[in-house]
Amino acid sequence: MQRLVDAARTEAERGWSEGGIPIGAVLAQEDGTIVARGHNQRVQNGDPTSHGETQCIRNAGRRRDWRELTLVTTLSPCPMCAGTAVLLGFRRIVIGERTTFQGAEAWLEQAGIEVNCLDDPGCEQLMRTMQEQKPELWAEDIGC
Repeated sequence: MQRLVDAARTEAERGWSEGGIPIGAVLAQEDGTIVARGHNQRVQNGDPTSHGETQCIRNAGRRRDWRELTLVTTLSPCPMCAGTAVLLGFRRIVIGERTTFQGAEAWLEQAGIEVNCLDDPGCEQLMRTMQEQKPELWAEDIGC
């Protein structure tokens, strides 16, 4: 799973380098094959729904195998992204870190989705950097 978190973190770094929010995601098959990648583009697109997870899912296109896929994200999913995961029926979600933001993980678990957090220091550092350097952007993103 660490390889997949590393791939999601690369997406998050890409978003940060574009002036956006450093959250990234990948979708993977059971064997670890990545089928889609995405990063938060809310700032770049001016679209409040362009979170890392939703961009990754959009990039996956039309599929019939959602229940066989694992969503890997650098940060604990917000209610919108958790709802999308519940709607599509992902079997598992792997989270890079939840220290800087605790999302709707309980909802995911109640829906029968396996949730694992790797407490990745690189994912946490990206979020801490953004929170320190652009606190107004963070407050805007989480609705403060």
